[in-house]
Amino acid sequence: MTQPYTATTESHKASMLSRKFGQEIVNYFSGSPLNRVSFLRSNTAFLRAALPRSKFLLLRDLEPLAASKTTLAWVGYEAVRTLVGNPFDTEEEEFVRGYDSRVEVPTLVFLGINEGVVGGGQGGGDGERFEFEGEGGKYVGRPCFALDVTGKGSLREECIKVQEEAVKGTEGREFRRVRLDLGLTPPDAAILAQARSLLDWNNRNQFCSACGASTVSINAGTKRICPPSDKALQKNLEDPPFERPPCISRKGIHNITFPRTDPTVIMAIINSTGDKVLLGRQRRWPKDFYSTLAGFCEPAESVEDAVRRETWEESGVRVGRVVIHSTQPWPYPANLMMGAIGEALPDGEGIVLKHDPELEDAQWVEFGQVRSALDGSTGTPDVEVEGAAEGQLRLPPSTAIAHQLLLAVVNGFHLAKP
Repeated sequence: MTQPYTATTESHKASMLSRKFGQEIVNYFSGSPLNRVSFLRSNTAFLRAALPRSKFLLLRDLEPLAASKTTLAWVGYEAVRTLVGNPFDTEEEEFVRGYDSRVEVPTLVFLGINEGVVGGGQGGGDGERFEFEGEGGKYVGRPCFALDVTGKGSLREECIKVQEEAVKGTEGREFRRVRLDLGLTPPDAAILAQARSLLDWNNRNQFCSACGASTVSINAGTKRICPPSDKALQKNLEDPPFERPPCISRKGIHNITFPRTDPTVIMAIINSTGDKVLLGRQRRWPKDFYSTLAGFCEPAESVEDAVRRETWEESGVRVGRVVIHSTQPWPYPANLMMGAIGEALPDGEGIVLKHDPELEDAQWVEFGQVRSALDGSTGTPDVEVEGAAEGQLRLPPSTAIAHQLLLAVVNGFHLAKP
């Protein structure tokens, strides 16, 4: 049976918390090998020095360049130099003052530093390591960036050149639609999750949600602001940049300028006797594909309350006790899946699908049947599995937190004693 990814360092295993609650579950798309060093994203001296010594993960239409089905492919600065130049040559304040909405620039995002062994597919590749002396000490490793090479407008031709050169003479290297196979190693998947989410956020937020004017990406791709002026609005070249109307986003700190993550609950609900689990199937899924229930958290709602509400709305089942199991970032586009185990009330196990029409079917399924289905779970609802027998229960693969929640309950998570 497929096991979850766990934190395996000896310090984790020997900790008081691990002895009480068990080993930490590190779900797919989490556990990145990169140190994000978020405090260096606005340090232009660091970014300026790091860029030529960095490795770059290229994404086209949010699909990454991969060396194989299991590993990402990285390119050096020379492969992208003509496209990106060095956007960190000027300080951010000067860059913002000189903003010109007519000038198109590729989206470049700093992911972090690979402090581990420099080599392989896990964020870096081979080569000399980079060192930077900061106020907090020395930062050593391989700087890693994500670069959008989709190629639109005036950037199209140069982006196509970069794409073609990146795959030329390298057997197996291609831009892969990762969501359909989820075959990347866990470290590479975690890097991709960060890269994809941030590039997607930049693409979706090119206009200010407060005033509607165009925005610009700063802090190495992790913040977007509404510039106070725009050279594109100048009447004459000798005139100063045209001042835009006031915008509330320029004063104070606002969540519209930073990447957002949508909190989502996903839950394995067991019956009151602890031998069945509630599974549901959406209308668009294949006939035999089922999963745990899930839904978005609403404002001013706890995880536990969201689990109870979503379960009742979708299935009619009323839930009592809820325990958080683990979490999983899901970069489609930017969700945080908060996994929980819930127990149905003895008098609340009746299934009613007439509240919320999201599910076409929901069933209580015995643990034994779930355990057998977990052993053979492959693919996603978007992928047909060859050789699957008619009527055979299909469940999410081990890369999905739903799989790990189901694995936990059939292995007796609810029976563990503190």
